[in-house]
Amino acid sequence: MWGSRGGPMNFQTHRNVPRVVAQFRRAALRPKRICNKFSIGICDKSKMDGADGEGPPYPVSALIDELRNEDIQLQLNSIKKLTGIASALGVERTRAELLPFLTDTIYDEDEVLLALAEQLGNFTALVGGPEHAHCLLPPLESLSTVEETVVRDKAVESLCKVAEEHTPVDLEVHFVPLVKRLATGDWFTSRMSACGLFSACYPRVVSGTVKAEIRQLFRTLCSDDTPMVRRAAASKLGEFAKVLEVDYVKSDVIPLFTALASDDQDSVRQLAVEACVSIATVLPQEDLEVLVMPTLRQVAKDESWRVRYVVAEKFSELQKALGPEITKKDLVPAYQSLLKDHEVEVRTAAANKVKEFCEKLPEDGREKIIMNHILLCVQELVLDTKQQVKSALASVIMGLSTILGKDNTVEHLLPLFLILLKDECPEVRLNIISNLDCVNEVIGIRQLSQSLLPAIVELAEDAKWRVRLAIIEYMPLLAGQLGVEFFDEKLNTLCMVWLIDHVYAIREAAASNLMKLAEKFGDEWAQSTVMPMVLGMADYPNYLHRMTTLFCINALSEACGRDVTATQMLPVVLKMSYDSVPNVRFNVAKSLQKIGPALSGDVLQTEVKPVLERLAADTDMDVKYFAQEAIRALNLS
Repeated sequence: MWGSRGGPMNFQTHRNVPRVVAQFRRAALRPKRICNKFSIGICDKSKMDGADGEGPPYPVSALIDELRNEDIQLQLNSIKKLTGIASALGVERTRAELLPFLTDTIYDEDEVLLALAEQLGNFTALVGGPEHAHCLLPPLESLSTVEETVVRDKAVESLCKVAEEHTPVDLEVHFVPLVKRLATGDWFTSRMSACGLFSACYPRVVSGTVKAEIRQLFRTLCSDDTPMVRRAAASKLGEFAKVLEVDYVKSDVIPLFTALASDDQDSVRQLAVEACVSIATVLPQEDLEVLVMPTLRQVAKDESWRVRYVVAEKFSELQKALGPEITKKDLVPAYQSLLKDHEVEVRTAAANKVKEFCEKLPEDGREKIIMNHILLCVQELVLDTKQQVKSALASVIMGLSTILGKDNTVEHLLPLFLILLKDECPEVRLNIISNLDCVNEVIGIRQLSQSLLPAIVELAEDAKWRVRLAIIEYMPLLAGQLGVEFFDEKLNTLCMVWLIDHVYAIREAAASNLMKLAEKFGDEWAQSTVMPMVLGMADYPNYLHRMTTLFCINALSEACGRDVTATQMLPVVLKMSYDSVPNVRFNVAKSLQKIGPALSGDVLQTEVKPVLERLAADTDMDVKYFAQEAIRALNLS
């Protein structure tokens, strides 16, 4: 685009032209709005709110003033109350005055426009029902041409909702002309919005001539000079294909799909790949090989890694849409190519789909395909130099064991699991450990235990606290798979070390972890294995560790029952009420509130109440507050 002086116009200037025009329009309209019939009528309170004083709780005149106010928040508040304004005005005045006012009033702020676009989509009943739904089209048409994408998208969404309310006749008379105006508009923003409206109106149009015009308009947009318009058309190609007759899918959509998949903009080609899934679900199986596969083979080898990435991301959906025969013939080689792609992003996306792809293979040849084609690529990915590729593979590779069975898992997959368990990247090891349940179902966890233990220990001691936190969360799962004896022998010490970690989140998670372990292994295990260590921490010199004792007691009281809580935990809590650190004392009050419901009435009155009353008179205001809260909660006042 060229400026007035013969030089190229700056893109930023070009993209702001619609807004500049809107500002001139607004300036020109402002004097009219101040004096127009709508404003005068609204400002007359006797007309709106009733001469007898019985009006709506919030005067409509005030809401209208807020609509015209320069304060953005007031505008936004009033827009959100539009349904109230319309209800108070009634359907006739809403159609005759409110909607023209909203159509002529162009706001500056995108947030206000977004709220307006959303509100108008639910306005059909407020303008008199479906027979008057066309009255909503002018303001929504204006909103669908603005610069801001989210506003246009919301306006298109509302237009689609309003289109559903139209009768077929009204649709052809009012809605289709709107689509034509947008599709042939001077600004690319209107043409982009038009792309989202074709699938909303086409299925309900009766006239064959009008349908032909709609198809022609969509074809024109798919070859638009502006890449943004072609992107919008490509993104809606799949939706449009779903509402077209099959013959027109073959004659119209397939050529468009082929052209968009060969577009010079890779962003357009990406969206064409996404449309391929919808197109394949519409066409008969016998036509897919001829009409779809040549283009799909082309995009699977596209020179742009972003296009190949989308193919990898959508591969499972393509596999389902194209069927088993094409999968075996064409998709398996294509998937192998993606797993070996030279771009790390493409390999990562493909690796993420390994389990899903293998599950959806035809059952009659699934194992053979995996063993002869997919497993070779997986073995290479295990040794990949890029961390994200191995991490993606580690999150799904364990699922192959349930597909291949015990013998193949032991012989072929187990060595790969062990390699990933020893990987230098914590995330890789963590992803393997988090999916151990798949292997446990097939071969049992014991065969992994020798390599599993060192990996768990390294993760438990990792310098990054988020890694330590993640392994804590998986500890109950591991405990259930390893059994209590192996857990006590190898991992129990780790759980106790976490209780004195220097990061609060780790200590908190470790306390919660003990509760889950106690629920899994039983209260006898908790009393004999956990309680001595936890209660012993009450005498640690570091007050943070003493507070951890209280956190553990809060968690374990639920799992261990009343007797253990009253006989072993309560005495320690009461003793800690004399702690010199206020933080410990107010956590004592919180612990007593927590475990109080598990104690008998006599214990509460004779042992707990005196301690809480003493804490309620503490010199520290936080201790007093939490003690008083506990007294109220336990009804001890």
